[in-house]
Amino acid sequence: MINTPSPIKKCQACFSVAILLFTGIINQAFAEDFAVIATPPRFEFAAKTGVVTRQVIEITNASATPSKYSIKTADWTLDANGGTQFIDALAPDSCRPWVALERLEIAVPSGAKYRYRFEVKPPENTPPRECRFAIMVSGAEQTAKTADGLSFPFSGRLGVIVYVAVGDVKPQLKVVGNEVKNIDGVSKPTIAVQNTGNAHGRLSGFLSGTDANGKKLEFSPSGLPIMAGETRTISLDIQQLENSPVSTIKYPITIRGKLEWEGQAIAFEQEFVQ
Repeated sequence: MINTPSPIKKCQACFSVAILLFTGIINQAFAEDFAVIATPPRFEFAAKTGVVTRQVIEITNASATPSKYSIKTADWTLDANGGTQFIDALAPDSCRPWVALERLEIAVPSGAKYRYRFEVKPPENTPPRECRFAIMVSGAEQTAKTADGLSFPFSGRLGVIVYVAVGDVKPQLKVVGNEVKNIDGVSKPTIAVQNTGNAHGRLSGFLSGTDANGKKLEFSPSGLPIMAGETRTISLDIQQLENSPVSTIKYPITIRGKLEWEGQAIAFEQEFVQ
């Protein structure tokens, strides 16, 4: 039977985020004990009001021992740097009450896979909107010790991000600014992208430019999602061959080409000055 989680109790890639919750230095034994892979790492699908839509996550226990995992839903937000913050409390206007889970705890032998089901049923007459939530796979709580002998509870979590389109929803993206920013010690061209639509969107496309030293460079926009109603800074990353020297940019540089999303495309040409 599939049970609907209570509102109160209620890695493979980019937005399937594995989180280790800890304070201090953990012991290596536990770090190796929590090893979970979720496939697919992210869900994006449409659902009709009043109709149940079923999906399956394949949960793989990649650790050397049998493991038990608790499963629940969570709300989530993205910070300015694209980091995911999971929220156990029910957020305002959350769609988590629409979600039903197969069960709240599973046991998976070492190296085995578990096909875990969940359902989403938007209520009748729900207006067009995008529903977003996460399905959290958590390991059993254990005790870890710091180097100085202090003990504290420790657990691991894996979050699978889910986007559900209800009705006619789509992103509408527009570049509203640019600047050169220092990101992880590297000066990168970035653009501010505004989403005036009612669903998240991601930019793609091929861009090129020649810097002040005459070096020709190819760029592509970061794949971070831009949520409905937000403006997000997106970096334009240099495309280069694996194991090749890291390219640097001598500013100013004009970058041009096309930016694309959801079957739409806009011409792009902007100058970046450090």
